[in-house]
Amino acid sequence: MDRLSGLDASFLYLETPAQLMHVCAVMVLDQSTMPTPYTFADLMAHIDDSVHDVPAFTRKIRGVPMGLDHPVWVRDQQFDIERHVHRLAVPSPGGYRELMDLCAHLAALPLDRSRPLWEMWVIEGYRPDGPDGAAGDEKVVVFSKMHHATVDGVSGSNLISHLCSLEPDAPPLAPEEKPSPTRDPKRPELLARGVIGVATRPVTLFKVIGPSAELITKSIGRAREGTAMAAPFSAPRTSFNGTITAHRTIALADVDLDDIREIKKATGSTVNDVVLTLCGGALRSYLAERGELPESSLMATVPVSVRESSKRTQGANKVSALFTKLGTDIDDPLERLEMLAERNRNAKDHHNAISADALQDWAEFAAPRTFGLAVRTYANLRLAEKHPVVHNLVISNVPGPPVPLYFMGARIEALYPLGPVFHGAGLNITVMSNAGMVHVGAIACRESVPDGDALVQHFPGELERLRTAVAKR
Repeated sequence: MDRLSGLDASFLYLETPAQLMHVCAVMVLDQSTMPTPYTFADLMAHIDDSVHDVPAFTRKIRGVPMGLDHPVWVRDQQFDIERHVHRLAVPSPGGYRELMDLCAHLAALPLDRSRPLWEMWVIEGYRPDGPDGAAGDEKVVVFSKMHHATVDGVSGSNLISHLCSLEPDAPPLAPEEKPSPTRDPKRPELLARGVIGVATRPVTLFKVIGPSAELITKSIGRAREGTAMAAPFSAPRTSFNGTITAHRTIALADVDLDDIREIKKATGSTVNDVVLTLCGGALRSYLAERGELPESSLMATVPVSVRESSKRTQGANKVSALFTKLGTDIDDPLERLEMLAERNRNAKDHHNAISADALQDWAEFAAPRTFGLAVRTYANLRLAEKHPVVHNLVISNVPGPPVPLYFMGARIEALYPLGPVFHGAGLNITVMSNAGMVHVGAIACRESVPDGDALVQHFPGELERLRTAVAKR
């Protein structure tokens, strides 16, 4: 039995029928590399064998009486792989558009909280569109979902390694973990733990207030010096900054990692600077085509892993976040990159001055019932449309494997991550490197971004524009 950290539990409290808090991934597999011919039954059996002793795959949540404290993880004694791995086929003709519609539908379905919070949908019959428009060879696609209470970007990538290897017939990369505890606590024990947690909360609050007050003072100083990160509630409003619905749209794109690295080297920037520059350019073009480009720059929340610097041992989510302007008000891609690189340096310095555990510390005070009621009230009153925009979207950059990986023996041709969307920020762009490519996954509220491809199709062109500008300077 393990108690959820406040940050992990917050993703449970944030969830509503429209604001689903799971993270997804689209894996395109080449089954021709499998040691034995592909069958769904064999694939499911291999997944079952790989996850049955991994706590993150076999534990479920159990609430504390009266919501006195955050829930706890307990082992699912009735764990059944058939409740988590499902089989589907892409509707005819089985191309990209049909696959995206199917994945968007699956992403809009909530996870069953009575079971471990993950699912995999094995989708057969996908024939990706070739350069000439003709259908290519048939692929198997795995659409995975895991609740954000269970994983963040880094831990989610690590969990995938439990199912992957460096060779088709090699064992998984990750070492074996000890099985999760089997003891299921009784109600009196959970109640007692909740009471103790409530009683000690004022002491914890006192310890957090001091450093937070000092941080605010330093942030004001940075703002006066012009070295602070972008301030929330200062973003312009766009069509994807309102109350979201339960409908989703998904779009995918690919760019070459070597091209990004060449630009990084030539400009003295970082890979993340280049990625954010591409995002800013794609968003600028998308909004301009719709006649919606604001005069001021869009602002993104960028999750940052604090796994290496955190002093907390518990909790799946070890993240913080920084705010950054994307330069959507700048047409020249090189000028946008230079601006972003400078602002990101300031934002990183500002972020590094904040305790790695600050967000986790404050999340401990998220009261289960109060927090959940507040989120539902916020959505029902459509408050996201009535106050200044906090941020326009979330952009995540997740480092992936530098070499090809094999999922149950099938080579992973592409791996597209997809994060959650929120009321007030109905678009999420997540990128992940994989064996020399950068895979871009965009997920959005369908009513806010009805055609995600109209956005992601600009990524290759923006990369070429940036390469040309760097070469000419």
